[in-house]
Amino acid sequence: MRSTSSTIRTRRTVKAAAGILAGALALSLTACGSDDDKGDGGESTGTKGTGSTLTLPKLNGTTLEVAAVWTGPEQANFKKVLAEFEKRTGAKVTFVPAQDPIINFLGSKIAGGQPPDVAMLPQPGAIKQAVEKKWAKPLGAEALKELRKNYSQGWQDIGKVGTEQYGVYYKAANKSLVWYNAKVFENAGASEPKTWDELLTTAQTVYDSGVTPFSIPGADGWPLTDWFENVYLSQAGPEKYDQLAKHEIKWTDPSVKEALTTLAQIWGKKDYVAGGADGALQTQFPNSVTQTFTGSDQPKAAMVYEGDFVQVNIAQTDAKIGTDAKVFPFPKVGDTAPVVSGGDAAVVLKDSKGAQALATFLASPDAAEIQAKLGGYLSPNKNVDPAAYPNDVQRKIAEALVAAGDDFRFDMSDQAPQAFGGTPGKGEWKDLQDFLKNPTDVAGIQAKLESDAAAAYGN
Repeated sequence: MRSTSSTIRTRRTVKAAAGILAGALALSLTACGSDDDKGDGGESTGTKGTGSTLTLPKLNGTTLEVAAVWTGPEQANFKKVLAEFEKRTGAKVTFVPAQDPIINFLGSKIAGGQPPDVAMLPQPGAIKQAVEKKWAKPLGAEALKELRKNYSQGWQDIGKVGTEQYGVYYKAANKSLVWYNAKVFENAGASEPKTWDELLTTAQTVYDSGVTPFSIPGADGWPLTDWFENVYLSQAGPEKYDQLAKHEIKWTDPSVKEALTTLAQIWGKKDYVAGGADGALQTQFPNSVTQTFTGSDQPKAAMVYEGDFVQVNIAQTDAKIGTDAKVFPFPKVGDTAPVVSGGDAAVVLKDSKGAQALATFLASPDAAEIQAKLGGYLSPNKNVDPAAYPNDVQRKIAEALVAAGDDFRFDMSDQAPQAFGGTPGKGEWKDLQDFLKNPTDVAGIQAKLESDAAAAYGN
């Protein structure tokens, strides 16, 4: 099993958050910002709009490496956070681009005697593996102090293995959003759906207007797992979700059959998917977004499902969020609309003064507010000033996440062993790619999912 008892307590539904999101996502863009200060003397300090003051040690002559799988604007924005840490401490920090699965990448670096000082791990299962391999180091006293001050108990707990704290969830995501081309909807006379049946009606309305309804990044397995998780959480309910996440029920369970059959109502209609199944399986996530908002009222697709971080990719087009690019919560399939969260945790691999100082910085609102104002980023840090977010859409999503406290469901595949839930070309990623290719074979995919899960979980 990949879930500790402390982790289990945190995975509850975000019903209140879903309501806040539903009322907030049609708001328009508003620019905001924040400033940084640096103190003098032997330690550096930063004071933010929240009144937070963070003290960091002077680290002149210290060199650090931080590994993450982030690319493009996400990587560029994070480097600005690292640059601020350099400015405050005098350390030199290098970003090391990693490949999925990051555990394999880290294994190669460690075997070669060149482990990074800190790694950003996207799965609780990966944190547990890093601890089991004796790579990860517990957070030091200052990092723990900053973490406990700024994070709800739930977000602390998912960074724990046993009773030890290893992870700082620097970045979060709301993975229950559908973004759409507003001009296409207007031309088609389509409206924002609140239920799955309404989503199918909206899709048909858009299709009848001459635009393909959905852009699906099938070349990347992880968005496909997110599709499944939203349908499954809403349809099967939170108890079943938790049981499947821990492999306490099998993937051959009737509830999985029902969710896959529901997904096939979209995935199985080739005219509903840009490029059909073959085209989708060649489409990577960034392109799935940009092709939805490029081409004004005649893009390759009208809608793209994914989290709040889609905004980073929308920014690469001419579309304006809140005007040209709008968003609605993932429609409810069962009684309640789903809200699935994910995130990336900073984990210390070298127990040095510099690495622990960086973990402390990443646990602070100071670091989060720098990236928040750049867009396409969401922090679970409850002391981040909402004004740091650059638009009302992102601000309300962030406020909903913080207001939810410990009441959330974490991404199911991220809780799984990485061999099942986090490896390109293997496990759940590959199985759902196969299902996208042939959505009629529900029983066959269920059997394959169960076989791969049993091997990865060891049960």
